[in-house]
Amino acid sequence: MLTVWGPVRSSVLHLPVRRACSGVIHRRPPAPGLTYAAPPPLVGLHRSGGRRCLSCVKTLPGVGTLSGVGTLSGLGTLSGVGTLSGVRCLSGVGGSSNSNSGGDVAGVAGVPGVAGADGWYSSLSDSAPVHLCEHFLVSVQQASGLPWWLSIVVATLSVRTLITLPLAAYQLVIISKVEALQVEISDLAKRLRYEVSVRARERGWTEKQSRFQFQKNLRRLISELYIRDNCHPFKASVLVWVQLPLWVSLSLALRNLSLDQSARQAELAVGGALWFPDLTAPDSTWIIPICLGLTNLLVVEVFSLQRVATSRFHRLVLNSIRGFSVLMIPIAATVPSSMALYWFTSSLVGFSHNLLLRSPAIHKILRLQTQRSESPYRDLLSAFIAKYRK
Repeated sequence: MLTVWGPVRSSVLHLPVRRACSGVIHRRPPAPGLTYAAPPPLVGLHRSGGRRCLSCVKTLPGVGTLSGVGTLSGLGTLSGVGTLSGVRCLSGVGGSSNSNSGGDVAGVAGVPGVAGADGWYSSLSDSAPVHLCEHFLVSVQQASGLPWWLSIVVATLSVRTLITLPLAAYQLVIISKVEALQVEISDLAKRLRYEVSVRARERGWTEKQSRFQFQKNLRRLISELYIRDNCHPFKASVLVWVQLPLWVSLSLALRNLSLDQSARQAELAVGGALWFPDLTAPDSTWIIPICLGLTNLLVVEVFSLQRVATSRFHRLVLNSIRGFSVLMIPIAATVPSSMALYWFTSSLVGFSHNLLLRSPAIHKILRLQTQRSESPYRDLLSAFIAKYRK
């Protein structure tokens, strides 16, 4: 009896368990979004008392994790994807490796809808200017020892004063030179119109040809004047090309610091004041967003008072900026309070710089070529009141 049972037991123990189990397990359809040509072999089997133990099957080799997809018994879903090869999530929060993970995903292209959703935002939030702004904000807070809300105010004031204020003064100088050339341009246009009319009679030009010759030569003369005085109007836009990327970089830097699971987030969570004690959470009272919107609208209205005659395009641009200023209120109410505080502080500092550059003392220092008012603030207040009395 024992001699018969021995071979039977030996044959049972040596059944092709690996192939049978592999067929049973891989009969289930693959997880959504994951495709593979052939089922990979199981690893991690060991013998327990002479038998292969299927309860200790670990992971499929070569299959990475998608924030929790690690074992056959607990396949996760794509809704909880945290990191794909270390890329930050859309919220700007970097993920941590799961203890059950078997590795990173070999290619994001295999997961539809994930790479396109946050690719541009991830690359922007992980860019070198954003990281430089993060280091700058942390350095200001550590060097000053101030609470985070006051450090954000100090950092904003420093950046706007040291970088954008000189550019705003340079913009004012360029605009003053361009305005000073308008009288000379007007005289040149009158003489050129007379010369073109004489030449048109001599050569028999049509009205369209005369107009073309006038505009071509006038552009040439104006360009020569700009080169002579080194005041091309495009130079006045250098403030926008510097201020806008700086504003975006600092905003993303504050968002990263507010949402990263790190010690900085814990400091920002208790670094607020008054009605916004948590800088990582939105301002539920809407006080900062409303102050931001009102400040932006005030800046727009002060800018509109600088020009007496406005064209249709100018009015269209002003109305668009007004609409964007109002739209910033609900946007600021959904972002962390640190970002909303930076936006409000930046707008307030920009408004104060605008008023400062109207001072006659500043005009004398800059040696502006056009005559400015000796009482700019009184004139501004009078124009503001007269505009809204109508």
